[in-house]
Amino acid sequence: MIYIARHAWAYDYGDPRWPDDSLRELEPEGVVRYQQMIALLAERDFTPEVIATSPYVRCRQTAQLIADNTLLKPEIVPLPALEPGSDFAAIAEWSRNCGGKSICWVGHVPDVTWLTATLVGDRRANLRFAKGAIAAVRMHGEIDFAQGELMWLATAKLLGV
Repeated sequence: MIYIARHAWAYDYGDPRWPDDSLRELEPEGVVRYQQMIALLAERDFTPEVIATSPYVRCRQTAQLIADNTLLKPEIVPLPALEPGSDFAAIAEWSRNCGGKSICWVGHVPDVTWLTATLVGDRRANLRFAKGAIAAVRMHGEIDFAQGELMWLATAKLLGV
């Protein structure tokens, strides 16, 4: 299974506290809300074994929340290919080298949208990744273009959080 997660609720883009956007952090309320969301998904078999994350602070914080609030306490690996403008080929290659583990990619919009669409076969698909949303894609072959099936796309609102 490949899980694709948009980072949790962060402070607004352009906030003067973070002139370098890669250092922008999650809001405290966003952390609490995301922990609740992950807890609900973990009860429903959200079980990543490894997490690859954009090196941006808000994504690393999101990855840590996933690791801390899921059963397997997965390893977190910063992956520059998940920075804004994600490199699907590099992400897929890295993921194939994980030996069939259940993987969670943590990244940014619009990249998480087209990464998910690429896995299921239509890069033009219009999937809506609200802040904190997570998708699950079951792979029916190698991690590559059009080899997956979208199983679910969960948002905090859908889960009542």
